[in-house]
Amino acid sequence: MTALRRQSRTFLAAALSALLVAAPAQAIVSAGSTPTALHGETDGDAEADRQAVSREIERFRSSSITISQAITIAEGRHAGATTADVSFDGGSGVPVYRVKTLHNDRIWRHIINASTGEFVGGEAALPLTELDHEDRSNLAALGAIRHRLADAVRVAERAASGKAISGGLVRERGRLSFSIVVVSGDDLKEVTLEPPGARTK
Repeated sequence: MTALRRQSRTFLAAALSALLVAAPAQAIVSAGSTPTALHGETDGDAEADRQAVSREIERFRSSSITISQAITIAEGRHAGATTADVSFDGGSGVPVYRVKTLHNDRIWRHIINASTGEFVGGEAALPLTELDHEDRSNLAALGAIRHRLADAVRVAERAASGKAISGGLVRERGRLSFSIVVVSGDDLKEVTLEPPGARTK
């Protein structure tokens, strides 16, 4: 997990505002500022994490492939595939997008070069039967709803006035939603969208 993925939750825990947005799905936007130190974390650790997040954001901004393009590229690998999760990773060598798609009862893992859009290495597939019950349930719900992660990314980018850096399917308090992290100015914002028709448990 990159520092950006870890720190996005910290940014959101110190949320400054929430905004309801009219969209194909309900959207809640939480804007964060500089993260505060976590319990048990020293000021030096927090500063190192802030610097790592800043570096990751700069690498993301200099990438020519957008998250929407990465989704399209990954879904194009298998006709009828649906993206369940996507994230930017600028922490090692060449910046890439890590994309997980659902197709034919398997989760496919793709790595896409964020500069060229080319696949990096081979793809890996994991049968759904090897996932836990909650993950299988979430993925079954993903196949049943009309909206896709790509739709949620477009809505989130408009709502938060920025560019999505990660997104995926989450279930909190029995409700299934898309959670999109958007780079907006110097902040990270999380947009949560609950798709119409999403099942609850």
